[in-house]
Amino acid sequence: MATTPTWSIRRLHAVDDGQIEALADVLIDCVEGGASVSFMLPLTRDRAVAFWRRVASGVAAGERALLVAEDAQGVCGTVQLVLDLPENQPHRADLAKMLVHRRVRRQGLGAALMQAAEAMALDCGRTLLVLDAVTGGDAERLYGNLGWTRVGAIPRYALMPDGGPCSTTYFYRDLTSQAATQKA
Repeated sequence: MATTPTWSIRRLHAVDDGQIEALADVLIDCVEGGASVSFMLPLTRDRAVAFWRRVASGVAAGERALLVAEDAQGVCGTVQLVLDLPENQPHRADLAKMLVHRRVRRQGLGAALMQAAEAMALDCGRTLLVLDAVTGGDAERLYGNLGWTRVGAIPRYALMPDGGPCSTTYFYRDLTSQAATQKA
């Protein structure tokens, strides 16, 4: 018997200060939990807030599309699409910063965020998505299970928050058939 999710997902077209603070909480939790998402330990609140202010500016300018997941305690997950790409790639977006707070992991939220991001990409006129994940990590398994195509891994591509090196695996998802179904 399927359980009803305790969270909801929505797109933000503008990001206010309260949402920035809540998104900073999710980012800090993920980095403290060992996620390699561009930040090193210790991740200060100031650095996390500054990052989300830049994202908010990108959302306001139409350069990024942002989804948030919320539960009774507030923001518990997020994912974004980077839309500001070269003019010869109007059909493509980079999927970035898929973050799920540790309090709601292993409940299906990551998969739900990914499916919502794919739908949002189609709404934005994007039919090809690209992302990267730590090789061997939970996110890599999730993307593979969701049908994303693995391109390959680059050894020692980035650092984990504690400074140890990690390989990165690249994936893509072609949404062309979904776009055709949407139009039919």
